[in-house]
Amino acid sequence: MNSEWRAFLESQSARIDPDDQVRFPAATTTGEDRLVDLSDLGLIAADGPDAADFLQGQLTNDVRELSDRHTQLSGYCSPKGRMLANLRLIRLDETYLLQLPRTRLEPILTRLKRFILRSRTRLTDVSDDWVILGVVGPGTARRLADLCGPLPDLDNGLVRREELVLIRIPGTPARFQLLGPPHRVKAIWQELCGQADPADADYWRLLDIRAGIPTVYTATAELFVPQMANMHLIDGVSFTKGCYTGQEVVARMQYLGRSKRRMYLAEVTTDTPPRPGDELFSPDSHSQQGTGWVVDARAAGDHRYELLAVVEIESAEQDHVHLGGIEGPLLQLTPPPYGFPADGERHF
Repeated sequence: MNSEWRAFLESQSARIDPDDQVRFPAATTTGEDRLVDLSDLGLIAADGPDAADFLQGQLTNDVRELSDRHTQLSGYCSPKGRMLANLRLIRLDETYLLQLPRTRLEPILTRLKRFILRSRTRLTDVSDDWVILGVVGPGTARRLADLCGPLPDLDNGLVRREELVLIRIPGTPARFQLLGPPHRVKAIWQELCGQADPADADYWRLLDIRAGIPTVYTATAELFVPQMANMHLIDGVSFTKGCYTGQEVVARMQYLGRSKRRMYLAEVTTDTPPRPGDELFSPDSHSQQGTGWVVDARAAGDHRYELLAVVEIESAEQDHVHLGGIEGPLLQLTPPPYGFPADGERHF
């Protein structure tokens, strides 16, 4: 974590543990307006004459569709088509920023560097050069617009205001991600703090869950083909871009297969917090690979958790999906807000 930003957060009543996990006191208001520290996210910068072509051969989305007004979600797969990570890709002039959980940054950066070979591409960890702030809620968004000018209208849209980058993130309530140098983000925070309560990254992840946006963590790396985690439904996969690592498997499932699993929203009441990678079970499942897994989970009340879960469609339709074992807590499953393909259409 950037040392200047760390000191500032501590001055704002944040508690930061040795692993740089940031916690704030509980919100004092019941409204939706929040300021969210996103120091749990890291950034890899890719630049050089061949950076775009290099990334085009590594990621599931079409890098050519990036612009100075549009970011994109993307996956990074193994040769078997399983996601090692998923990320947000941001283009700033001729530099590309790959934003992903800090816990995944080092292994992904190391792996990507192996494939540079003769490509004129440089990959650098620039996480501490930037501060990433989440801005949530209608009141805070209006105040942010007063300070910075018009905000992006479309999901995943981007605007730049001198040293600041603002991105509209899908979901409800309205939320924006702000990237900038510490001194600029500190000034924005101080302007907005009277409007919104500080919150830690768990709140932002809960909003991601409600928006149906998955995150790949170390515990779930190589578990999911992109379509299992609905990446194709949130514009995270291009089926026309050409070759990339794992593309043959992903394309074959799109054009020749039919999904047996997809990602649902879920709620569960339990004394044991669910974790990414936890197994799911159903008496209706006949698959040797199991019923499914937790993608992400966050607390949403007393012993109540909201989840994203990759689940066998047949088991989900029978409403018999349990956490941790056949006798474990029952999950209440619902489709994500963007829905599923209509009956008769390919799920992949």
